[in-house]
Amino acid sequence: MEMNKTINTLFVGKVLHQFDALPSTNQYAQDLLTKTKPAEGTIILTPKQFAGKGQLNNKWESEPGKNLTFSLIIYPSFLNVRKQFLLNQMVSLSVYETLKAFLNTGLSIKWPNDIYVLNKKIAGILIQNSIKGSTMQSSVIGIGLNINQQVFLSKAPNPTSLAIETGQEAQLEEILHFFCKKLEINYLKLKAGEYSSIQTQYQKNLFRCGISHSFKKPDGSIFTGRILGVNEFGKLVIESTQGKETFNFKEISYIL
Repeated sequence: MEMNKTINTLFVGKVLHQFDALPSTNQYAQDLLTKTKPAEGTIILTPKQFAGKGQLNNKWESEPGKNLTFSLIIYPSFLNVRKQFLLNQMVSLSVYETLKAFLNTGLSIKWPNDIYVLNKKIAGILIQNSIKGSTMQSSVIGIGLNINQQVFLSKAPNPTSLAIETGQEAQLEEILHFFCKKLEINYLKLKAGEYSSIQTQYQKNLFRCGISHSFKKPDGSIFTGRILGVNEFGKLVIESTQGKETFNFKEISYIL
């Protein structure tokens, strides 16, 4: 797959580094940043990523040539480090909106930044930020979208793909182009300070928000609560019989 050079964006995807195979597009992007300053919106793309990582170093399974595995470089120096979760929200929303154009039902954003179809994972995001003082210097946004893969061999409990959900294969280039446009629109909103728009749409599409559900803490204890949303620091806010509590990533897990 070659991205069409006439892609209708200002900068996202205008520079593309494409490889037949890479251990990790995020690692390649990080290495690139140590040597030079790539143009904002540069994408690192490969159909075969054999050491891709998810959150907390979980391995990301992707059948070569069937899915989209890529990384994007941006420079959100306008964003105070205390507001960095807005970047997660913006990227999650961009992936969600992209998939929604091809699959209209069942999609949601599972906090902090996975995309689900009902109880099954269709996309994952790994963002690695470089911070200096109180500002963001650069961000490498790694994205894995399950598009045409129909058999998953890893021990991941709940993967799905666009092809599984729709019953037909999709054009990878078309989806990549669509994502680049959505990401650019939302990134420019973020840059313009339109925080409430991004936060509102993120929460509106948050997995199981407002629904009573069971959760597990690291000590194994289980409780029932209702997700109220996410606070400005990216913590999940849950209301239970104990009142309102906030949780960092991996301080709580959903019982699916």
